[in-house]
Amino acid sequence: MTDLRHSFAVATLVAWYDQGDDVPARLPTLSAYLGHVGPASTYWYLEASSELMTAACWLLEPSWEGR
Repeated sequence: MTDLRHSFAVATLVAWYDQGDDVPARLPTLSAYLGHVGPASTYWYLEASSELMTAACWLLEPSWEGR
């Protein structure tokens, strides 16, 4: 069962990636909003998310072109 906090964290990160935001720089904001001390506590919510894996693929694909 997916909980609300996980869904919110994933949706927020996917939206930031879609907007072209600097996600690593914004991660402390998400952590604070979730009530975590820092991003290390937030990663638990983000593991094995197909939405984030898709976003990662889109980010990596341009760097693989021409190889």
